[in-house]
Amino acid sequence: MPDRPHPLSPRYWAVHLLAVALLAAAVMLGVWQLDAWKTKRAASALDVTTAAAIPLSKALGPDDPFPAKYVGQPVTVAGRWLPVSTFVVSGRERGKVEGYWVVTPVAVDGTKSAIPVVRGWTASAGARPQAPSGTVTLKGWLQPAEGTGEVDEDTSDDVLPQLRIADALHFVHQDLYGGYVIAAATDAGLEKAELDQLPPAPRFSAIRNLFYAVEWWFFGGFVVFMWWRWLVDEVLRRDEDDVEE
Repeated sequence: MPDRPHPLSPRYWAVHLLAVALLAAAVMLGVWQLDAWKTKRAASALDVTTAAAIPLSKALGPDDPFPAKYVGQPVTVAGRWLPVSTFVVSGRERGKVEGYWVVTPVAVDGTKSAIPVVRGWTASAGARPQAPSGTVTLKGWLQPAEGTGEVDEDTSDDVLPQLRIADALHFVHQDLYGGYVIAAATDAGLEKAELDQLPPAPRFSAIRNLFYAVEWWFFGGFVVFMWWRWLVDEVLRRDEDDVEE
């Protein structure tokens, strides 16, 4: 009885290579569609930040909980600077350089509350420009207060590890809104601060790309299944039949 070829013998290489090629293509196409889904969702989220600015009062009231739908919403704020309440927030990177946010609250017109305004970014807390004073009308992006749980280890200075409203109250002698604003225009001597928090993408944004990714991976699984069935039926089972004979 002649010896039957091994499943990895050269006569079967073409089938194995075809299976590998189809599987690799399915995986890569699935990853590509998944990346497209993520990219489109990110772009959809960014759309909110380019919308027309609305008055702060239409998005957030002095005593309101922060509304999730207004994360990143452009708003206009009218009020009066509180320069003596200026503080900085550490651990803010810009271009892989760690620095600080410079924050000066604005007492909002028509209310008894103030909202922290991130005026910009600086690499050195000691080199920040003097805080402005007087009345102001500014545009910026609304952000929810941070709360990572990081503790301010030195309460004697004006440096905070995060922009948490409870911590910011140490510098302000009036109530604060439950969020803050990143100013669109920065002061001389400061660089633009980047948004840390973007709005969530719509639930069904680019869902078709996600389905395509799943379909490609399902096809890859089908390729593996068919390859295994061929291996069992055409190679391994024939070997067993030859042994029985």
